[in-house]
Amino acid sequence: MEMEINMQLLGYFALAMLSFYVIYKRFRRSLNLPPGPYAWPVIGHLHLLGSMPHRSLDRLSKAYGPLMSIQLGSVPFIVASSPEMAREILNTNDLTFASRPKIAAGKYTVYNYSNITWSPYGEHWRLARKICLMELFSARRLESFEYIRVEEVARMMASVFKSSAAAQPVHLREETSSVSNNNISRMVLGRRYLDENGGNKMKPHEFMEMLSELFVLNGVFNIGDYIPALSCLDLQGYIRRMKKLSRRFDAFLEEVVEEHDQRRKRVVNFAPTDMVDVLLQQSDDPANNLTREKIKAFTEDMIAAGTETSATLVEWALAELLKNPHNLAKANEEMDRVVGKERWVQEKDIGKMEFVQGIVKETMRLHPVAPLLVPHLSTQHCKIGGYDIPANTRAFVNVWTIGRDERVWEKAEEFRPERFEGSSLDVKGRDYELLPFGSGRRMCPGASLGLKVVQLGLANLLHGFTWRLPANIQSPQDLDMRESFGLTTPKAEPLVAIAEPRLPANLYCFP
Repeated sequence: MEMEINMQLLGYFALAMLSFYVIYKRFRRSLNLPPGPYAWPVIGHLHLLGSMPHRSLDRLSKAYGPLMSIQLGSVPFIVASSPEMAREILNTNDLTFASRPKIAAGKYTVYNYSNITWSPYGEHWRLARKICLMELFSARRLESFEYIRVEEVARMMASVFKSSAAAQPVHLREETSSVSNNNISRMVLGRRYLDENGGNKMKPHEFMEMLSELFVLNGVFNIGDYIPALSCLDLQGYIRRMKKLSRRFDAFLEEVVEEHDQRRKRVVNFAPTDMVDVLLQQSDDPANNLTREKIKAFTEDMIAAGTETSATLVEWALAELLKNPHNLAKANEEMDRVVGKERWVQEKDIGKMEFVQGIVKETMRLHPVAPLLVPHLSTQHCKIGGYDIPANTRAFVNVWTIGRDERVWEKAEEFRPERFEGSSLDVKGRDYELLPFGSGRRMCPGASLGLKVVQLGLANLLHGFTWRLPANIQSPQDLDMRESFGLTTPKAEPLVAIAEPRLPANLYCFP
């Protein structure tokens, strides 16, 4: 009897799903939607994404055009794959697409959509954006943290020099991740959380494991986000992992915030020394409505946004330069001319190094850290490129495809930093041919900090050392340039290279 009831319920469910699908398809056919491939019942186009969704969508865009409709499960998407269509979404219709979809990662890993990345457009997000731009990432605040960036880069130089002196290969990801994480943890949390002797309750490897898991889980395609009827089943196990990660992160962040709160209560006329201090100071104003959970969500966002992203870009840049050694030689010549060989590169020098800036831009073009910008959500019906875009449509901007658009970039598949010499094209969201940080209201608020960390770290690695591939790689063209997909897109195979000092030995010492 129970089995018969279950079968009846299953039949009703299947009939309801089929009815919904038929009605939905008829409604969609009444609109002038962008072109796209045929969608299968229930799963839509989920089967077409593969392990590298940005590449799969790139192939589809070549068949269906720069603005394409796809359906992931029951969720409608548009995909912009040209600068013109990116401008339509991020500029012309910026307000319409200023919100974010509610997915499991935003619910379970960042305090129920309380962070900057996944927060829906509204009062809370506007407050977060204001605090970021006016307080956390203001020019004055970033300048006050310059000494931290200088010290952490110096530590990295000393570490690479130590490997070189011992005739050991340098594991670039370890070095770049360490400098990025310590930069951010000192600026945000006030302490080096990757220091074994830093007095931290959490071990460095535990801290890195948490960050790695956060990036993975915020980049996965969780089937329950697209077929809601299956979300309660957690077929892939992602929600279980998200909840476990959330508990670990909350324990860590609660300890950090409590320590900061107690410290500022003990000190008369307390002045903020890091970004958690600033957030707690802002929470004193009732008008800001900055609860404890929101402070932890913002803190988690800043840690995540500023760590793996910077490390990934520096690793990709060095990989491209090792594959194209003539560009490496040209960068060394520029730095020797601008800086000389008696000191390290300083942030004030970067503006005089057009070719080094070009290396960073070209790396962002070919290897954007987020090849599909975090999805946007339309809040009302609009028109894009003459097509109807209904409310509650999600939008991907495929900056990976835009960066390889042959109409925009000559020899688009080649690494050519010189293409930016004499060019006013930048990465600040004004030029839609190059959008590593996005554009419009939802552009990454930490873009200026990210650029500073990447440019200073990369410039000093190039200035301080002569780089070559290890003996097991016979030719630069044999270097593995495959990528892995997540919220960020690092090299699938971590970069290992040989470094030889090119500056006086006393410059590599760090107390």
